Amino acid sequence: MSDLYELTLALAIRGPLSGGEVAELRWHAGLGGGVLPASGARAIVTEFPVVVVDDFGVPTVEDDPRPVLGRTGMALRVGGESTADVTPTTGGWVVSVRQELHPDEFDAVGVLLTWLAARADDAHTSPDGSVVLGRLRFLEDTEPVPLVFRDGRVIWPDREAG
Repeated sequence: MSDLYELTLALAIRGPLSGGEVAELRWHAGLGGGVLPASGARAIVTEFPVVVVDDFGVPTVEDDPRPVLGRTGMALRVGGESTADVTPTTGGWVVSVRQELHPDEFDAVGVLLTWLAARADDAHTSPDGSVVLGRLRFLEDTEPVPLVFRDGRVIWPDREAG
């Protein structure tokens, strides 16, 4: 059994983004030309904590930046292609993603999706104020479910709840 999910989204982002925001967003999508600002200047995902053990066996937390939606090429378990794109439109941007995710990645991806939800076009907003970000499908399921931002957070699936 595997814990992988397929994430798909085509999210319209309203209004202009700063040059730094576009560069950082492109970096997270694994696109050339995107630049990750220094840790104090990051606007989207500000921290990438990872615990490392030094030569004396002492664990420390370090900043290990990595694109959270930047995989490309063949998806290992869900099949098809892993992609991400950031495209300008007349009214803003479109972020298109198809990625394979493990639940260990939900926190970092959730930070990026929270940032996107705050800028999502009104077409993605439900009457209750939640933002439908895209679709998520557990590897062993045949149908995806909506991935929603509600009450200030991304609502990830709980596989234990059944």
